[in-house]
Amino acid sequence: MRYRFLLLPILFFTCSFSYGQTVAVWLTDPSQNILFQQQADLSFIKAAGNSNITVDPKQSFQTIDGFGFTLNGGSAQHLLNMGAAQRKALLEELFGTKGNQIGTSYLRLSIGASDLNDSVFSYNDLPTGETDVAMQKFDLGQDKKDIIPVLKEILSINPKIKLMGSPWSPPTWMKTNNDSRGGSLKPEYYAAYALYLVKYVTEMQKQGIAIDAITVQNEPLHPGNNPSLLMLAKDQAEFVKKHLGPAFKKAKLKTKIIIYDHNADKPEYPISILDDAEAKQYIDGSAFHLYGGKIEALSKVHEEHPDKNIYFTEQWVGGPGNIKTDFPFHVEHLIIGATRNWAKTVLEWNLAANSKYEPFTDRGGCTSCLGAVTIDGNEVKRNPAYYIIAQAAKFARPGAVRIASNISKELPNVVFRNTDGKLAMVVINRSKEQKNFTVGYNDKTVQVSLNSNAAATLVW
Repeated sequence: MRYRFLLLPILFFTCSFSYGQTVAVWLTDPSQNILFQQQADLSFIKAAGNSNITVDPKQSFQTIDGFGFTLNGGSAQHLLNMGAAQRKALLEELFGTKGNQIGTSYLRLSIGASDLNDSVFSYNDLPTGETDVAMQKFDLGQDKKDIIPVLKEILSINPKIKLMGSPWSPPTWMKTNNDSRGGSLKPEYYAAYALYLVKYVTEMQKQGIAIDAITVQNEPLHPGNNPSLLMLAKDQAEFVKKHLGPAFKKAKLKTKIIIYDHNADKPEYPISILDDAEAKQYIDGSAFHLYGGKIEALSKVHEEHPDKNIYFTEQWVGGPGNIKTDFPFHVEHLIIGATRNWAKTVLEWNLAANSKYEPFTDRGGCTSCLGAVTIDGNEVKRNPAYYIIAQAAKFARPGAVRIASNISKELPNVVFRNTDGKLAMVVINRSKEQKNFTVGYNDKTVQVSLNSNAAATLVW
């Protein structure tokens, strides 16, 4: 993919007298088929008066861990089916930060199969009637064939990338229905399942892969996927405080424990668990999706427990995808909305599929989940999620801190200060017409113009 370095006077302009400091501009304008392309630099000018958007570097909020995707087994298989040179080039584009590379900085992994694997498996599948509470037969199995080889290539490009693991289901012998789909975790296997998750972290460590965090259960209130598990809040609290937390502590794991990992329509789920002081001591924070509810619910959880972190961990783009509608919705509500509501991560679902949205499991796998990239052999197509994440990941690097800027209904925006002192603002025009506006920073302003539903990242 090549980026064009364009001067677009209709889209961006600045006054003729410069105040010196330049602003780099990266634009995505779906209406003009401009997809994450660098524009001519802008310049700050000395100016008095009010700006449409005012940045206040004196107010700071949460630290950012990263922006990225879920790397499931299906994604890894498509990558491994590419030629070595083509795969290397794509992985460098996705995970590097130079030139045309988009800087993906965080990945979510499925612990065992997700519904975008070609078959269902856990790391301790046994014949009917058998159990293994000591995890003597635990084996990363399929992950050794796809996820782990791809992760090692990614780590060679970005050794500091953070990884989060999320289980879709325990082994079926631990469940009330003995099925990969639905059912609940039997209380008598809480300790065994805690050990199972400990083994996942330690066995990945042996592969040279550090798991920064795990969520206790993917979508615990949606037992319709295959695999899946129903885990009510009271059960998750019990599991964490009596089993998972103590097991992680005993194993001296630094891996964070994150609760919930489901929609923003049920903030009371994580709040009720964090209200339990015995459970709370083991918990780093709460994770969210946005298939239900409003993104502002993340702030409700933060307000109740400001000492605990917030993560945004999943949102899909349905195939075949529409950049003109998918891109502005996700940028407004996730890149901007989630981070303005305390999220340390924004992750899209999922990294890769083929043009038939394969693979997916039977009896509940996602049949129309569009990858950030579509891979057919060595042919690669970049889809809306690719550009959504690129708009932030390349410029708001891990360790960046969100700083204050005023809220604008027509011009949603968010600003980050990186560890090197550089600022990055993501702004989108959600009005129905072209908007000319000013961004103020200290005693300077820069003038910008954006078409409807176009987004820019400004870096200075």
